[in-house]
Amino acid sequence: MAIVDLKSLLDSGIHFGTSSSLWHPRMAPYLYGKRGGIHIIDIRQTAKQLIHAHYYAAKLAKANKTLLFVGTKRQAKDVIRDAAKAAGMPYVAERWLGGTLTNFETVRTSIRRLDVIEERMNTAEYMRESKKIQARDGRERRRILRNLEGVRTMSKLPDAIFLVDPKHEETAVQEARRLGIPLIGLVDSDTDPTLVDLPIPGNDDGIRPIQLVVKALVDGLARGRSEQLTRVEPAAEAPVVAAAAAPSSNFPAPK
Repeated sequence: MAIVDLKSLLDSGIHFGTSSSLWHPRMAPYLYGKRGGIHIIDIRQTAKQLIHAHYYAAKLAKANKTLLFVGTKRQAKDVIRDAAKAAGMPYVAERWLGGTLTNFETVRTSIRRLDVIEERMNTAEYMRESKKIQARDGRERRRILRNLEGVRTMSKLPDAIFLVDPKHEETAVQEARRLGIPLIGLVDSDTDPTLVDLPIPGNDDGIRPIQLVVKALVDGLARGRSEQLTRVEPAAEAPVVAAAAAPSSNFPAPK
């Protein structure tokens, strides 16, 4: 089965960029033209970059590495949460807390606090606690879960991060850059593609384009886990696109 095909990309509307007046000049290599004041993204470039991302995800999974999924925009939240859970990967789908990466030990402290609260709640003695204490613990548990549920099982910093709209996830990008964590991003025509190491040009405001991109990454993770990734030429996997199987040469290899 092909990793991507051009018809699927077109049907999803991934080629519709933003208003041409809002475009970022560094997106020029990924643009096909304009239509009705809207930039049209070159889906051949989208497919090429999506294949790179797919194979990179496969290499991560094959090496037992972690890919953190990030998407806090309204259109991305459910897609990111569901896909990451299905893939067994951490995610941030509500709000990126400043310091999630650069102050990771504090995050882990909050998660340990959550573990303590839940352990207490599961004891018979806890039912004899006052309603005030139970309500307080319940509020604290909900607060920690709301912000950190997706990274609860992440015991160390991720090996790579995928983001929907790097411009929207500015704080996450800055923290990852500071720590040297490779970034993959779904990048619209109004965003600087150099914010990430592997940009996937495409509409980041539509649910269907986001689903398509996330699925390619999740399929890559599944490929890596099944140890079926070999030196397969992408042309055999996706005959509609001519692209190299390995990620772009400027994208870091899994450590």
